[in-house]
Amino acid sequence: MTSRMHEHDPQLTSLVFDYLQRRLAMDPVPLDRPGDAAEIQAALSGLITPGGRGAPAALSVYSETIAKSVLSADHPKFWAFIPAAPTKASLLFDMVVSCASIQGISWLEAAGAVAAENQVLRWIADSAGLPEGAGGTFVSGGSAANLSALVVARDTARRKRAPGAKLRIAVSDQAHSSIRNTANIIGVELFVVPTQDHVLTAAALRLAIDADPTGAAEAFAVVGTCGTTNAGIIDDLSGIAEVARERDWWFHVDGAYGGAGLLAPSVRGLYAGIEHADSFIVDPHKWLFAPFDCAALIYRQPALARAVHTQDASYLDAIHDSEEWNPTDYAYHLTRRARGLPLWFSLVVHGTDAYTEAVESSLTLARETAKLIAATPGLKLLRQPTLSVVLWQRDGWSAVDYNEWSHRILADQVAFVTPTQWAGQTVGRFAFLHPKTTIADVREVLATLQS
Repeated sequence: MTSRMHEHDPQLTSLVFDYLQRRLAMDPVPLDRPGDAAEIQAALSGLITPGGRGAPAALSVYSETIAKSVLSADHPKFWAFIPAAPTKASLLFDMVVSCASIQGISWLEAAGAVAAENQVLRWIADSAGLPEGAGGTFVSGGSAANLSALVVARDTARRKRAPGAKLRIAVSDQAHSSIRNTANIIGVELFVVPTQDHVLTAAALRLAIDADPTGAAEAFAVVGTCGTTNAGIIDDLSGIAEVARERDWWFHVDGAYGGAGLLAPSVRGLYAGIEHADSFIVDPHKWLFAPFDCAALIYRQPALARAVHTQDASYLDAIHDSEEWNPTDYAYHLTRRARGLPLWFSLVVHGTDAYTEAVESSLTLARETAKLIAATPGLKLLRQPTLSVVLWQRDGWSAVDYNEWSHRILADQVAFVTPTQWAGQTVGRFAFLHPKTTIADVREVLATLQS
């Protein structure tokens, strides 16, 4: 029985591949619904047994219960949070990577995979204007990437500061929640900079420094954002970089969602200053159309990260015998899958122009939607979209109304839209990412606001 687990089973393979082909052929994929806990537990009850239930039973429970209670982030009308839209090529190659069971920690074990991932990282670094020596690794997501980068910033600062010196990270009051979590994890405090119109600027940073010179003196890094999650706003990266240079701060840029806008000529100028970043992150599983979970982490000087993250253990000596690139040396991880390969494959298949076109399509849709909302009686556009997030308000609605509407249109399988908070009020939010989302889809959703 034990050996059968590791033998090729043609029937099992056909069963799974048939399901995969049906799923990949869906256009669109089903939006699906939140699951009922009692129904899910009933379906799962007793499935794990000493002797096993067999593949047909397991796949049946997955397709009929589990899958249907998982909202499809890659549906063209999944507009909540930050959606996903992996290409079919990247999804297929993700299966290849899983099938090959690649342990992507080192050049020794996975030279070809590491080289291909680094080719993608170089493309991203070039898009940001980072120097030739820049490099890094792929991690699971933006939170892991921010944590790994700011650990390097902290340890680099410690070598310059007096032992035991208090350390802070300068952040906007709009910075992603993962930055606060990172500060808690690595034992530093935040130097929070109030913003005007939700944008971190050099002027705001200098005002905060003047208001709290002691707190500013304790800062060792500053975080700029290119594409805030809530509204898609891009900070004054050029101005922040200038202040960082003046004060010898590490300049980290969080582009988990919005970094992909670097590919779009229509907004590329808004990213001026990103080329000065000491570290930069972007999540390809968001707006670069890769499968979950994939975040690119790039350092201006990778040697600084290697000095912090390389794990020292006798059994790891073998992977450090050469000077070749080991992805495990550039983040807090050790074991890792080669999560950058699906993006590499899709880029090679489709070319970078296709990615530019896909990103631009979301930007165009956001602008068209903003015009439509502004022209619709009873609706108010809260700000012109910078990237692909649109914030709006319906006259007379309370938080209860937004939530009831959100639940209703999901139950009707119209779309998945969740409200957010803006200037102390509950408002509506559309986050566009899927290239197959259309203005007709937007009109359909807006029509439900009138009913």
